[in-house]
Amino acid sequence: MKTATGTFEVKLKPQAPDDPEHPVPGRMSLDKQFHGDLEATSKGQMLAAQTSVKGSAGYVAMEMVTGSLLGLSGTFVLQHTGTMNRGEPQLSVTVVPDSGTGQLEGLSGSMAIIIADGKHSYRFEYSLPASE
Repeated sequence: MKTATGTFEVKLKPQAPDDPEHPVPGRMSLDKQFHGDLEATSKGQMLAAQTSVKGSAGYVAMEMVTGSLLGLSGTFVLQHTGTMNRGEPQLSVTVVPDSGTGQLEGLSGSMAIIIADGKHSYRFEYSLPASE
């Protein structure tokens, strides 16, 4: 496995619920700009639900990433699954198998998202057969 690191900015835009009387799950569009070893943009959709218990919630998201990973260009899809259990977070962000295109064909891996002092960064552990 190789490691790529860097920062990113994310813009979340709330989307209207399908049924205003039942707003769960909430929907948002994702718009990201990655910097560092991954120079890319991404577009995606997120579904989320909060509970009546403070600090408990869940979300899922899919995002298409377009750009370059250490100089290799292409696209790939990231799948997010996250929960908060009374403030205790658990998050999985993985590359959808066989979603890589161009020079990123065959890409696999997982991404850790780090939020510190209001800034977002990533640590991407990945494998790319073509570059090994």
